[in-house]
Amino acid sequence: MNGFLNPTEILNQLSLRDDMIVADFGSGSGGWAIPLAKRLKTGRVYAIDILEEPLSALKSKAQIERISNIETILSNIENKNGSKLPDESCNLVLITNLLFEVKDKKAVLEEEKRILRPGGEILIVDWTPPTHHPENSPFGPQEGKASTEEVKKIAKDLNLKNKKEFDASIYHWGLILVKPPHQ
Repeated sequence: MNGFLNPTEILNQLSLRDDMIVADFGSGSGGWAIPLAKRLKTGRVYAIDILEEPLSALKSKAQIERISNIETILSNIENKNGSKLPDESCNLVLITNLLFEVKDKKAVLEEEKRILRPGGEILIVDWTPPTHHPENSPFGPQEGKASTEEVKKIAKDLNLKNKKEFDASIYHWGLILVKPPHQ
């Protein structure tokens, strides 16, 4: 993909169903939650963020656009059971432009796995580290960028399977992971 990050284009890479239950970790003001909620006619999006202000902005945007299937949750996903969602309650978990900000990336992926149903997917999109594309390093955060290799290693340790790897934009990488069925 070229240019800047386009959530709608990236969501097209997923097999979305109208009735899916989705958690958006680090949802901010809804750049991903709103386009996703519009596609999930009978589903639900849990928009989770550590800051109240962006969640308040998301609620206002959803109200203006008459979107009623988004529920906001103020919480820290790095904490144990940080999403506040039940075990195996989601079909899909998004973590977009967030990993560079978290101290414990493994804790975040563990929480995603906990709330994900068997066969469910995790979409991760984050800033490309300068080691991958040095020409793009002036853009985005200068510290904390995670590589796909780092995230794939954590995923493998958690028994999450790599389904697809892609360039999400000239500044971002993307990864789709799958939680295998119960053994």
